[in-house]
Amino acid sequence: MAGRREKSEFSEKLIDLRRVSRVMAGGRRFSFRATVVIGDRKGRVGVGVGKGTHTALAMEKAVRVAKKNMVEVPLSENGSIPFEVQAKYGAARIIMRPAKAGRGLTAGGAARIVLELAGVSNASAKVLSHTKNKISNARAALEALRHLRYAASRT
Repeated sequence: MAGRREKSEFSEKLIDLRRVSRVMAGGRRFSFRATVVIGDRKGRVGVGVGKGTHTALAMEKAVRVAKKNMVEVPLSENGSIPFEVQAKYGAARIIMRPAKAGRGLTAGGAARIVLELAGVSNASAKVLSHTKNKISNARAALEALRHLRYAASRT
């Protein structure tokens, strides 16, 4: 059954794909770096980065890494997050706020993808940093959602 994949329970979205190189004797060697966000839209989401000689290999590795780094997100009954949360990852800073039912998802870039795949349907997120790095912004969003998990388990 080689080449046959069963349908995964997770939705996945590619947020960044780059060709990277390293210099060896005899010239440059190229490989691909993929950043993938996966989620089940029911409260679990993960971000992964993988490198490989082909784009498909890089994406497979990124999905494997994302599954290892899954975060459980406590969702309120209206599909929002329970309270306001801020996080920082590297140079990226993000703030997330809950929203009333029907407001929708007000977020941009990588933060929107992370929230969407986590199953959050009513919230607002703002990337406060000056970095445009999608990987850092996605990881900052994941870090903010991780803070929600810890605070929810303490109460």
